[in-house]
Amino acid sequence: MAQCTRTTLSFPKTPLNSTKTGTQTHLLPSISSFQAKPKSRKYPKISLSVVSSQSQQQYPSFDALPNSCRKEEVFSTIKDSVHNCLSETNLQLTVPGLKSKTRGKVRDIYDTGDYLVLVTTDRQSAFDRILASIPFKGQVLNETSLWWFNRTQHITPNAVLSVPDKNVTIAKKCSVFPVEFVVRGFVTGSTDTSLWTVYKNGVRNYCGNVLPDGLVKNQKLTASILTPTTKAEDHDVPVTPDEIIERGLMTRADFDEAREKALSLFEYGQRVALEHGLILVDTKYEFGKASDGTILLIDEVHTPDSSRYWIANSYEEHFQNGLEPENIDKEFLRLWFRDHCNPYEDEVLPDAPEELVCELAWRYIFLYETITKSRFEARVTEEPIHDRISRNVSSALLSLQ
Repeated sequence: MAQCTRTTLSFPKTPLNSTKTGTQTHLLPSISSFQAKPKSRKYPKISLSVVSSQSQQQYPSFDALPNSCRKEEVFSTIKDSVHNCLSETNLQLTVPGLKSKTRGKVRDIYDTGDYLVLVTTDRQSAFDRILASIPFKGQVLNETSLWWFNRTQHITPNAVLSVPDKNVTIAKKCSVFPVEFVVRGFVTGSTDTSLWTVYKNGVRNYCGNVLPDGLVKNQKLTASILTPTTKAEDHDVPVTPDEIIERGLMTRADFDEAREKALSLFEYGQRVALEHGLILVDTKYEFGKASDGTILLIDEVHTPDSSRYWIANSYEEHFQNGLEPENIDKEFLRLWFRDHCNPYEDEVLPDAPEELVCELAWRYIFLYETITKSRFEARVTEEPIHDRISRNVSSALLSLQ
């Protein structure tokens, strides 16, 4: 997306079994876990096909995490809001000074000339298309990103100027790099570009990372890897670091700096997530360059849209028994669509069941509360959401003049 926005567990201290040749990273086979295991442990028997969601426990139990008892309370609010989602915005009609609108998969971006106004909607995107609208999703994404933006400034500056509304961020304008920095810590996923999908299809050199034979689904890599993609109009395309430089998408210096930031952000994110009982499995970052040459973190950070999270205390048992990890991201919705249609080729997709929509909304809220240790405020007021956003954005822009 071309815009600018600004229990205690730990991974095992196992040796980093990797070697480098040029721009390629060679990873040796390893199944690391959160507790020491005998070296003679065998790989679990896991099918080399994407596990159907129908064959797994439909929803994981989050009883071990502190806010799991909130589900019944939150669910009633979610159900009342299913038909009142923020799916579209038209602030250019109500807020003076907005010059243009760009509609992304999830965000509507408005240009003021000096700043960008990013409205995070409730649209649910996967397979490079919109699947559904999820109550309170936009608020969760915006507030989760703000939480991480505030806590990662020791790693990199970001573009955030203000957050005048629960769904809105106002950001500095910058030149956005046409590359998404995808960092992966595990062999998993169900999309065409996911590491597990390409690996099971025989790919062993992915985005400059040389992978060994013998890896199995949901296995932890010995070292996190970067698998960049270009931000194509209709579908993200995996690319190697050398191709990024050769095609002029970034300079070598800018790429190296952004790569270092991305890997450091992921390491920090994994550490914080584990402290809160979660595993940050993979994520994507975007960066832009300010007028003074500073590289800024933009878009979103460690949200359930940009990231995959698993429940830490059940991962090892599930992995050893060939079961899918308990997750709190949108993977189960992806799997449901894969089971019921071809989400890449079918012109019309089936409607997601309301039960799944509400479940996903709860997972977004659950993740926010688990990560931030804060109670999510799902305020439902008589004021229409579009009026509220227009009022708050107008006031914020006036204060920036």
